[in-house]
Amino acid sequence: MPAVIKASAYLVDIEVETVRTDASQAFLKQETLFVELTTDDGLTGTGYSYTIGTGGRAVLAMLRDHLLPALVGRDSREIEGAWRAMYDSTRATMVGPLTALGLAAADLALWDLRCLRAGEPLWRVAGGHQPAVPMYDTERGWLQLSEDDLVAGALEAREQGFSGVKIKVGKPTAGEDAARVRAVREAVGADMEIMVDANQAFTPAEAVRRAARLEPYDVAWFEEPLPADDVAGHERLAASTAIPVAVGESIYSLAHFREYLQRGAAGIVQPDVSRIGGITPWLKVAHLAEAFGAPVCPHFLMEIHTSLVAAVPNGRYVEYIPQLRAVTTRQLRISDGHAFAPEEPGLGISWDRDRIDDRRVA
Repeated sequence: MPAVIKASAYLVDIEVETVRTDASQAFLKQETLFVELTTDDGLTGTGYSYTIGTGGRAVLAMLRDHLLPALVGRDSREIEGAWRAMYDSTRATMVGPLTALGLAAADLALWDLRCLRAGEPLWRVAGGHQPAVPMYDTERGWLQLSEDDLVAGALEAREQGFSGVKIKVGKPTAGEDAARVRAVREAVGADMEIMVDANQAFTPAEAVRRAARLEPYDVAWFEEPLPADDVAGHERLAASTAIPVAVGESIYSLAHFREYLQRGAAGIVQPDVSRIGGITPWLKVAHLAEAFGAPVCPHFLMEIHTSLVAAVPNGRYVEYIPQLRAVTTRQLRISDGHAFAPEEPGLGISWDRDRIDDRRVA
């Protein structure tokens, strides 16, 4: 059997490409956890996950002390069993971000091995629905940008073929948020999607109030309007507005997604492959959402999410926020507002090992 004979992890800091501020925080740096798994048939798989500036060393310790030892000696082909072994070895700290982020990096390495051994790209091994998926642009919609900057960015995104733009909301007044969205809608016209994202900034009552102010501008979805653990608040909001409610980037378990969908508290799911614990649970979330008729529009990590969205029939959008250009040798292919899933065997990310080594911090 192709058993795991070596498992290692390390931490890399990747600088942000532009200033990114939302209603809750600023994106200071990407702490990137790497896992490398080598098997006795000579293959090495690489996986990764991330934080946006804190907790990376805690995840690294979780990997080195608990998760990776559970993989050594296991058959690398048996991914469900390997994932469960890692999960069970740290059951006391699940469900939560630190363990999920560690699980994700290891799980991606296992999937990299699976795809390399099969000689197939991830998007095909994980399901193979379609080779290209639409993108929407977030990089031109950050909260610190002026109204004029938002308009200029949206027009540029439209010229580049993007299907939509995301605007961060959470200004001190509802009127400010509404004015910014209105200005973009008037500039781009009726055919371009406009998403809004509050990054968990509002109370239930304020979210209902702001949704009412945004409805006239045909908003495609209202993302993370409330803290992620407030399912009842999201349920109340979803019942009060025609704007679809989107959640997922801050959800760490399949069961939590199930609760949202069963209660009608979300119409769009946005699982983050790092925060849900890897490709193995990400696909379960996607198929669960399919059963509820909900599209999947994952958060961040366009370099890996393009392949996953391309794999499933309810994959709707990939979010444009480039963040790996400093440590890769080839970029994701994007044309006319669509991202094309890589076709080479493995995860399809061409790591620049020298640049990664230059940024190692632990």
